[in-house]
Amino acid sequence: MARTVDTEITGAVASAVAGDDLAFERIVAAHHEDMRRVCVVMCHDDEIADEAVQSAWAIAWRKLHTLHDPTRLRPWLISVALNEARQLLRKNDRRPQQGFDGDSGRVAGGFDPAACTDSIDLRRALAHLDPDERALLAMRYIAGFDATELSTVIGLSPSGTRNRLERLLAKLRQELGDD
Repeated sequence: MARTVDTEITGAVASAVAGDDLAFERIVAAHHEDMRRVCVVMCHDDEIADEAVQSAWAIAWRKLHTLHDPTRLRPWLISVALNEARQLLRKNDRRPQQGFDGDSGRVAGGFDPAACTDSIDLRRALAHLDPDERALLAMRYIAGFDATELSTVIGLSPSGTRNRLERLLAKLRQELGDD
């Protein structure tokens, strides 16, 4: 099964590199939402996340030929999007917004503020992390990267990546008061 998926990815990348717009559109359809979700967690700003992902797709189209291992497409795409998000955050010199998702507290009888307090606490704790720390958590828990994929993106060994994640989770637990 994994071999079939790898073959499909390799074929799609090769076709896109050769100029096949439909192959590139399939790549976009398969990865756009993951890229966006990870950028939203990192930036806490939908507009910056959307702009970063749009810029990342332009870069991906131009540089797809530089991807040495097509099976690493997903981590490569997400790292391109995160790099664009970092640049936009610096360029805009904006602090992440601390948005509030009103739907998380919706119940049959109306809005229940108590239903979203955990979510608010988590968002506040995440807001105290730097964007790279949020990006690491998003890649692990939103995009589902394993330690090997993460290590490729952040440039550490898999064991170093696991240690960094453990320290980051301990920092988050401390911020949440869950020690």
